[in-house]
Amino acid sequence: MFFKALQEDISAFMARDPAAHSRAEVLICYPGLHALMVYRMSHWLWGKDWRLLGRIVSQVAKFVTGIEIHPGAEIGRRFVIDHGNGVVIGETSIIGDDVTVYQGVTLGGIAPAVDSESQKHQKRHPTLEDGSIIGSGAQVLGPVVVGKGARVGANAVVTRDVPPGVTVVGIPARVVMPRDRKKAKEFVAYGTLTEDSPDPVIRYIETLRGQVHVLAGRIGELEAKLETCGQGPENGSFDGDREDEPTEIASGGKS
Repeated sequence: MFFKALQEDISAFMARDPAAHSRAEVLICYPGLHALMVYRMSHWLWGKDWRLLGRIVSQVAKFVTGIEIHPGAEIGRRFVIDHGNGVVIGETSIIGDDVTVYQGVTLGGIAPAVDSESQKHQKRHPTLEDGSIIGSGAQVLGPVVVGKGARVGANAVVTRDVPPGVTVVGIPARVVMPRDRKKAKEFVAYGTLTEDSPDPVIRYIETLRGQVHVLAGRIGELEAKLETCGQGPENGSFDGDREDEPTEIASGGKS
């Protein structure tokens, strides 16, 4: 069983990482695979109620690989941790099949209860459904659900459920690409936007440019009207001093 899972994991790394040139290279050189192998051992110990030993084994893996996976987490098949350094996966995390996460990802725990004793029996960490992709540096916090085939962009902060098949980016994370069943099945490295996806920053800048263009046109129309009426700035009407201003207003009294 262990060796069958190992073969599947190596095949998943080969399929999703173009830098992987051989199965032997993945087995020997990939810390994400090493952390996953040790996790499966520590998770087995955790399930047998040898929890201290399970934590000790997971701490060894953390020290060696820089990846922290709590032995209580539930991880499905063909899970890929690419690069991996700084990844943290909390105790009550649930990860489905064919999920990919990149370096610096945190699956962190948030629970409403104030005392730690009551939190022990709560779902505090995220659920990543099948085929989801979490980009580097992303923080997925609390018992939220990242839907099947969803993508979380790099450095995004997710605190709410992510619908299946969408792409979310930003702080807090917002949907920038609606669901597309065909594209949701495609693997996209780092959960990045595709070429035809709307970049929210560029879209905002384009909106501002459009507004500036409209305002510039309106100002031009008003200046043309003022020139027609002989009130344009070239006639000295906007120099701040009105020569025809009444004496009593200028002096503050009656003439």
